[in-house]
Amino acid sequence: MGQLSLFSAEEFYDFPKNMLEFREHFLTLEESDLLLSQLLTNTPWKQRTQTMYDKKVLTPRLTAWYGDAEKSYRLGGSEFEVNEWTPELLSLKNKIEEVFGYEFNSVLLNLYRDNNDSVAWHRDKESRYGDRPVIASLSLGQTRKFDFRRLNHHQSKHSIPLPHGSLLIMKGDLQTNWEHRIAKSTMHMKERINLTFRLVNEI
Repeated sequence: MGQLSLFSAEEFYDFPKNMLEFREHFLTLEESDLLLSQLLTNTPWKQRTQTMYDKKVLTPRLTAWYGDAEKSYRLGGSEFEVNEWTPELLSLKNKIEEVFGYEFNSVLLNLYRDNNDSVAWHRDKESRYGDRPVIASLSLGQTRKFDFRRLNHHQSKHSIPLPHGSLLIMKGDLQTNWEHRIAKSTMHMKERINLTFRLVNEI
């Protein structure tokens, strides 16, 4: 697969290569630029709160959900309002489904405004995603490193740079045995939007 060249020889040896699919240029530069501009301008971005060490803190990024039904539902202990599909997002969902053969009914958008925005180590293990969820992650804007580490051996770490217009598909037992994150950086960075297409049960 294309992503293997992004790893060192040592990392290549034990990374779960059958749990990822990677297309560096899934969208053209023109398509990526247009979609990034549309989403930055038209998305109803919101900043959520989360509980850390018994304290409520603001999540260091902005989010928005879109899906098949315009309703609210709980996920990860938070209440989310699901926005109706836009033509651009629906077209992108259909393209990913056609190319890879998977099915999705929702997409979570994350806006990383600069190098201070991040998402901590986690697994997408919500029961509503099923036992072995398939998540298609499209990146727009600033290239950020997507880090993985083995759940029971944190020294086993790997990073994949996700450039503008690239698509990473996580599947199989990845969410069972590996955690992932987008870390803060000391380098100045521009906006990045990440779209994660998912099949959420009873949305």
